[in-house]
Amino acid sequence: MSKLENPPQVPTCPAPWNLTGSGYVVALRMPQQVLDCECFVPDSLRPSRRGKIAYLMFVDYTSSDVGPYHELLFIPGSFDFSGKRYLSISKIYVSSEASVVNGQCNWGIPKAVCEFDVQYGADGDIDRVRALLDGQVFADLRFKAFGPRLPIHTAITPAGLHTLGQHWQGREYIYTPSARGHTRFARLLSATIDARHFPDIAKGKPLAAFRITDFRMRFPLSQITQL
Repeated sequence: MSKLENPPQVPTCPAPWNLTGSGYVVALRMPQQVLDCECFVPDSLRPSRRGKIAYLMFVDYTSSDVGPYHELLFIPGSFDFSGKRYLSISKIYVSSEASVVNGQCNWGIPKAVCEFDVQYGADGDIDRVRALLDGQVFADLRFKAFGPRLPIHTAITPAGLHTLGQHWQGREYIYTPSARGHTRFARLLSATIDARHFPDIAKGKPLAAFRITDFRMRFPLSQITQL
């Protein structure tokens, strides 16, 4: 189980960051009610939300500019950012206080801290992820990867498809991460969610899932403007 970091003072770690690791990405068709009202979207963005497809991600960062940590996040669609539409993270937990503080400062990402219990199979793949607050599980996810490994690289996709936007404390953040690694097909076998703390993906239908391995990712400087 990953332990929470709670240093007396979190050091500043400005962008850009370079990260490595592995994880899962799941695309889900979610009920309109959940996407519009139950996804922790900021009031300033809620009216502009579009789309019926949401994205769940779990990431095991083996290295980053603030050290290794785990991450669970949800993207409920696209939103209007100064006349352009980008995906946006509405709910995200990490196992590192340093990631929380610097993620908010650098990219306006609404990170919060939780504990993670991550179980690995004999083949080294992640089989189960449990996220906990105050010792209570609020997300219990089971995955299964299969098939051949294929290379992936964001360089072959338009920047707009992997650009994200955030509203955080009166500012707008726009940032375009880049990554390369390998992927396999996967399945989300089960999901048990406490909707008080995370969007209830169990109400949706998984459309596609991917296991991402040995990735290298770069999080650049954000374009930041006052709202």
